Amino acid sequence: VGGLVNNPKIYSIDDLRNYEIEERIYRLRCVEAWSMVIPWMGFPLNKLLNDVEPKAEAKYVRFETIDDPEGMPGIKKYPFYQWPYVEGLRIDEAMNDLTLLATGLYGKDLLPQNGAPIRLVVPWKYGFKSIKSIVKIDLVEEMPKSLWMDAAPHEYGFYANVKPQVNHPRWTQSNERRIGEFGRRDTLMFNGYEEEVAYLYAGMDLSKNY
Repeated sequence: VGGLVNNPKIYSIDDLRNYEIEERIYRLRCVEAWSMVIPWMGFPLNKLLNDVEPKAEAKYVRFETIDDPEGMPGIKKYPFYQWPYVEGLRIDEAMNDLTLLATGLYGKDLLPQNGAPIRLVVPWKYGFKSIKSIVKIDLVEEMPKSLWMDAAPHEYGFYANVKPQVNHPRWTQSNERRIGEFGRRDTLMFNGYEEEVAYLYAGMDLSKNY
């Protein structure tokens, strides 16, 4: 963890598990209009960020995943994407108490397919923002460009907040199918976390698909 911080640090997995791990049951909403409810295990990202002490000029948090073509064959299968996978948050989004660094789910450590050993969970955003298998976090001044922003800028923006009134070019966002259910349910603004996060976007035109 480095960049614009006063106290850069290299963390082992044991270091991360020394944070107080808690269970958080969050809704997960995919941009492809399916959803789940997941009991994550982890700790708020703001605890780690407070420990590394962001500098005043730090405006964003940039996350980078492992780049392992042998262990992750999809990297070879899709060479036209910009690997490693990169995502980002505005620093006030990252410091929100809902933003979680997850080490497990369903009471067990994360498996590789779930983003082992540590991943991001941002429950009011579409699921692709919750980057898996993080190996590097940098505090930066400029907005990071994510893999999906690079691959399809006409479809994916930086914020990717769940907004039922703003459709994706290929999928409606007004309703969703929760895994395990046969019917569809209405999509909630900010995935149901409006009370906790709406203030972050005061003054922004939420009719746009950022």
